[in-house]
Amino acid sequence: MSICNASDGLVSTPALNGFVRLTTLATLTAPPHAKRFVLAVDPAAPPSGLEGAVIAIGNFDGVHRGHAAVIERAGALANKLGRPCAVLTFEPHPTDFFRGPNTIFRLTPLAAKARSLERLGVDGMIVVPFDAALASLSAEDFVSDVLVRRLGVAAIVAGYDFHFGAHRSGSPDLLKEIGGRRGFPVDIVPPILADSDGPMAASSTATRAALEAGDVEGAARLLGRPYSILGEVIHGQKLGRTLGFPTANLVPDPSCRLRHGVYAVRVEVEGRLYEGAASYGRRPTFDDGPALLEAYLFDFSGDLYGETIEVLFVGWIRPELKFGSAAALIVQMKDDVAQAKDILGAIPPAATRSTDDG
Repeated sequence: MSICNASDGLVSTPALNGFVRLTTLATLTAPPHAKRFVLAVDPAAPPSGLEGAVIAIGNFDGVHRGHAAVIERAGALANKLGRPCAVLTFEPHPTDFFRGPNTIFRLTPLAAKARSLERLGVDGMIVVPFDAALASLSAEDFVSDVLVRRLGVAAIVAGYDFHFGAHRSGSPDLLKEIGGRRGFPVDIVPPILADSDGPMAASSTATRAALEAGDVEGAARLLGRPYSILGEVIHGQKLGRTLGFPTANLVPDPSCRLRHGVYAVRVEVEGRLYEGAASYGRRPTFDDGPALLEAYLFDFSGDLYGETIEVLFVGWIRPELKFGSAAALIVQMKDDVAQAKDILGAIPPAATRSTDDG
């Protein structure tokens, strides 16, 4: 087991079937006002600070409105019982375990998921390796071995579509039945609509579909906040600087399938939001290389290399295009910046923050 709080720097974690070898906890840094956030990987016993917790359980990829409702319910129950509130999740995503790495578009890779959960006010995140041993556990044994013996849960909260155990044999109703026998309550949260009067339930699948189409506004309605990419600024080829638009460059998660194109964005740097325009794609005018996120911040000067930033996608501008010359690209980039400013001017910065942050 590895356990730490969000200020501990680096922690080595188990290989998690080859998917996670090192967690950079600098990316999990809490806001100054936040309480200690516990991250526990593969605990054999209840993690310190999370003993007897009320646990929200699921994959929580994206931490969308439906997930937030589950976590809110768990938090309310934890307050009522005087217990800590934790999220139990799995790494890798079960789809990636069964079908291979990067099969599924990960909306919130591990560090981004922890950051989102921390902002929602939970006391910690417990990561259970999804491996062959876990996949083979019966539903009854999963509850007995993981929830009761290893974690000593006080209560469980899950979404209406949560399944567990080998071959997804465990349903929400079965979880409630087992909990009744084991002496802990189980609360199941129904679907949450993306809009109060909308027909679509918030889900990770719907969010992925929106992002693959470049519909970041639709994704924001499902998530309750803009979709974002969190990462460390790397050195690039300095093409943006050469063109007069210096950019902060991030390498996205290999599973990212956001539509290639140009977006209006806000970028969080050390707790402050900057407006900008960002290109996500392969730079076909120059090298058609690996996918890269390049964010141009309008009113920022300084060196961001090595810093962890979060790029929040506010609006779609255009698809990625190949231009006949650098001069033609510069003309288009000036128009992109103007469009980004128009989009951002119509959406106040407060709307960029999660509607679930409180």
